[in-house]
Amino acid sequence: MKALVVYSTKTKNTLKLAEALYDTLRYRKELKSITDNPDPEDYDFIAVGFWVKDGKPDPATMEFLPKIRDKKEVFLFATHASARDSEPIRNAMKIARKLANKGRILGTFGCQGEVSPEMMEKIAAKDTKPPWFADAPAAKGHPDEKDIAELVHFFNTNCI
Repeated sequence: MKALVVYSTKTKNTLKLAEALYDTLRYRKELKSITDNPDPEDYDFIAVGFWVKDGKPDPATMEFLPKIRDKKEVFLFATHASARDSEPIRNAMKIARKLANKGRILGTFGCQGEVSPEMMEKIAAKDTKPPWFADAPAAKGHPDEKDIAELVHFFNTNCI
């Protein structure tokens, strides 16, 4: 089996999870940024990591997911500023699942990811703040070792 762990990241939060998942896999494997535009057809298993923007997967991931075809095995994982099981995160995973619907979804995992201080400052200055802003302070320092351990445990228990 040939596996791909592909990730999209702005702050390296999703990259941390992608590297941990990559290290867990026992298949022939590759770790690639979504900006490398990997061809999903070359793989039997694809783990797709993304960050959440406006309650959806980031734009690059939204473009990549429909390219998955032929009933490939797929695992979705994400980082976000919102609370772990909040509506924006459930919605983002629902959209990701729908976009990757040609693949066989083995599971999904999401955890908070720290928002850069510059972005927090920029949003704090706005009159209207996005729904995730109230949860963002709790995301500081995430993903941490516990988040990574949860990802690996979840994947090994539910997807292999």
